[in-house]
Amino acid sequence: MPKPTFPDTPAAELEQGSILTPRFDRDGLIAAVATDAATGEVLMLAWMNADALRLTVDTGIAHFWSRSRARIWKKGEESGNLLQIVEMRVDCDQDAIWMKVRVEGAGVACHTGAGSCFYRVVAVGVPGSVRLDRVTS
Repeated sequence: MPKPTFPDTPAAELEQGSILTPRFDRDGLIAAVATDAATGEVLMLAWMNADALRLTVDTGIAHFWSRSRARIWKKGEESGNLLQIVEMRVDCDQDAIWMKVRVEGAGVACHTGAGSCFYRVVAVGVPGSVRLDRVTS
């Protein structure tokens, strides 16, 4: 996959302009966070390349770049749990995407069957702790 190249864009244009100018990383990817449009719960973090971002914008359904499969995938293409975009935002320097979505199908975002990919809590403030606890709600 060729890496997209973009001309340097002045910070003021990135931060205040009205043109989407995504800043992909050296691998041609941009982080994309999906949250539930109704509850605000974080559902997942994935990566988009330029084609996945274009497909997402064009169709209103979240598409991502699968690093493990090295191909574009439409979220829910097998499970039916499509992520319908309600609102899409870009951060201040245009190197991250935030999508507020409605989950179709069974209403779960994670391939494990959990509602969110973030279904485990990491114990913090406990030196040396590596414990993960499953969230029940």
